[in-house]
Amino acid sequence: MQTWNYIEYIAWGLSALLGLYLVVDWLRTDTTYSEDVLTSSREGELEAITEEHKG
Repeated sequence: MQTWNYIEYIAWGLSALLGLYLVVDWLRTDTTYSEDVLTSSREGELEAITEEHKG
């Protein structure tokens, strides 16, 4: 039963590390790019242009 306790602690530790990584990456991305870049849809614009040429 002791092994399962260690596995549980390792899983919680990995979960905490992943959560910390997500927060750090979020802050890094938020400070690197403007809100306009993050909310733009370049792919959507390309699809709209392609559809206009087909029609």
